[in-house]
Amino acid sequence: MTVRGVERVAPPMPERTTLADLDDTPHAEVFETRRPRTVRLELDAGERVPRHTHEGTNVVLHLVSGRLELTLDDETHVLDAGELIRFDGDREVSPYAVEPCTAVVVFST
Repeated sequence: MTVRGVERVAPPMPERTTLADLDDTPHAEVFETRRPRTVRLELDAGERVPRHTHEGTNVVLHLVSGRLELTLDDETHVLDAGELIRFDGDREVSPYAVEPCTAVVVFST
C-alpha cells in the first residue's frame, strides 16, 4: 500500500484465540506467529517443571487459574490466580503447581 508516496507494508492481521482452544498439550503455543512467543502452560497439582532458563528474553507469566510456586534462582514466589510476574529469562526458573493451574507465559526479546 502507498501512503503519501511512501510504500508501506500492511501490518499483520490480529491473531485471536481462547485458552480452551489449546487443550492438546500442557505447553501449547498460543499464536501461530511466535513474536512475541506466547505459551499456555497447564500443570496438574504436584507437577513441577525442572529448572531451566529462557536466555535472552524477558518473561511475563500471568496465572489464570490455580496456585503456583515459582522458583527463580533461589527465591520462591507464590502466585494466586489473577497475579502476574515479570522476570529476566536468564534466571533459572522452575514452576511447581500447588494445585491444578493454567498460566499464559510471554517471552519477549
